[in-house]
Amino acid sequence: MSVPLNVIDLAADLIRHPSVSPDPGGSQIALGETLSAMGFTVTHLPFGEGDERTPNLFARLGAGGPHLCFAGHTDVVPPGSDDWTHGPYAGDVAGGRLYGRGACDMKGGIAAFVAAVSAFLARRPEPRGSISLLITGDEEGPAHFGTQKVLEWMRRNHEIPDFCVVGEPTNPAVMGEVIKIGRRGSINVHLTVHGRQGHVAYPHRADNPVHRLLRILSALTAEPLDEGSEWFEPSSLQVTGIDVGNPATNVIPARATAALNIRFNNLHTGGALRGWIETICQRYAPGTVVEAHISGESFLTKPGPEVAALADAVRTATGREPRLDTGGGTSDARFIALYCPVAEFGLVGTSMHQIDEHVAVDDLECLTRVYEDLLERMVA
Repeated sequence: MSVPLNVIDLAADLIRHPSVSPDPGGSQIALGETLSAMGFTVTHLPFGEGDERTPNLFARLGAGGPHLCFAGHTDVVPPGSDDWTHGPYAGDVAGGRLYGRGACDMKGGIAAFVAAVSAFLARRPEPRGSISLLITGDEEGPAHFGTQKVLEWMRRNHEIPDFCVVGEPTNPAVMGEVIKIGRRGSINVHLTVHGRQGHVAYPHRADNPVHRLLRILSALTAEPLDEGSEWFEPSSLQVTGIDVGNPATNVIPARATAALNIRFNNLHTGGALRGWIETICQRYAPGTVVEAHISGESFLTKPGPEVAALADAVRTATGREPRLDTGGGTSDARFIALYCPVAEFGLVGTSMHQIDEHVAVDDLECLTRVYEDLLERMVA
């Protein structure tokens, strides 16, 4: 029987490969070598050109079903300030914690799954199902050449799994609190209202776009979008910016702009919300330019046997009853949900993106047990 890999060593090794988004590839090369040694068929899938070139990796062990996939990202946000107690890429362990950029978001999660697979295979060298990893280097960035492109490749090559677990840090404070079974959608909108510049003392000679923009924003925020749904909290529209670019006190500006974001539940689609905004703009300021970017639609994986298996694994490893939740920001699960059922469970996220990002050694070991139990329940 082979000796299982150590999760702390795996995570520290990944941290020591600097990989600010888009990951230049070193961490994925190291990960691919580890997986190849474990018997996985590893395919490196770079997409994009120039500065946008993004490394991605798909690795699979086995050919039968059920097929369980783990999804994660090796790219990280920049270190930021130099005020790190431990170097951002040192991978130091101190006081029962592993420090480094990506420790909790989410190289630690990747290491936990790989360590779990190695422990699982030590007991069951020939599982009945398949295990795969979908690893991108472009989750913290625009996500144009990452998970979406890999999923398209997976579909063309008949590699779509039966269930996918995303290893994002889902727990607010302690392990075992939250499993994400969905996420709200997100749409960013930029409005430009054009008018006619003029002197404030002669308003009849001008057309003030600010007044019409304010009427638009008042109409958009007058009533709640909804009261929530079975699994989702109410949708939220937030104005994030207003600008007229006018330093003068005696000039009516020629144009006024605003930015807003809507985090929406499964009662809406991004396209329908854009249409609603355009209708309001047409009513109060015909000719308003509406630019919208939908970064993701809402999605929900309704509780079923796979989610139940994950919840059982969390319960067994942590002794806590995990809450099924759909809050928070977006993740790459929004892309995966278009192809197969997906849920998210990972580490405690309190230090992600912060100076001295870290994860408790005990939490890494706990997450490894969760993933190992899930493998036992699904593909043994």
